[in-house]
Amino acid sequence: MTADTNSFTFASIGDLHVKDDHPGSLRELFGEVSKRAGALVLCGDLTDTGTPAQAALLSEELRACTIPVIGVLGNHDYESGHADQVRRILCDAGVRLLDGHAAEVNGVAFIGVKGFAGGFGPRMLSSFGEPAIKTFVAEAMSEAMRLENIMRTVNSERAVVVLHYAPIAETVEGEPLEIYPFLGCSRLAETIDRFKVSAVVHGHAHRGRYEGRTPAGAPVYNVARHVQKPSGLPYALISV
Repeated sequence: MTADTNSFTFASIGDLHVKDDHPGSLRELFGEVSKRAGALVLCGDLTDTGTPAQAALLSEELRACTIPVIGVLGNHDYESGHADQVRRILCDAGVRLLDGHAAEVNGVAFIGVKGFAGGFGPRMLSSFGEPAIKTFVAEAMSEAMRLENIMRTVNSERAVVVLHYAPIAETVEGEPLEIYPFLGCSRLAETIDRFKVSAVVHGHAHRGRYEGRTPAGAPVYNVARHVQKPSGLPYALISV
């Protein structure tokens, strides 16, 4: 974070997991965020099982948000096979979903993909062996390539990468070791470190750590709803 008087502060949260019996508790949170930040960035798992009904409930709650809303989908948003409908409902409600795209707010470029699993560092899964393994790794590589392609088109001095899956192991620490490979992939960090990036936000790791850095030093924030944040709030406040 920075104390620069010209900085832009955005709020970010992931893993809302809106359910069919959602009680409407997010409306107050979104109203509060609108007073504290210049944009709201959502880091996936916006719905619990990816149904259009859950997306519609979230869209209704987002009416309380009076600032730009930007986000990516997460793995839960794909669960029911209706990701396209979920995306359409949220976009119709004014959410700018960054599925391999960028959106600019107040001179800050927000660049997003969902990302994928695969593990971290020298133990990252490689494309070797059965076709199923190669398909799995190809998905991780595809997401990293999509991120790189859009980052090459961005000219803003300040860039924020928006993900669901983690790009580093540091921000998933606290999760069971056995599931680390399913929480993110270093291929995302390798891509990020080819560019100048002000911040990276992600979710997915509910028991992870709030803050870490890519190998090249880009700050990474795990903004999953249940992760403890310096603000003491369910969402992070980040200035770039």
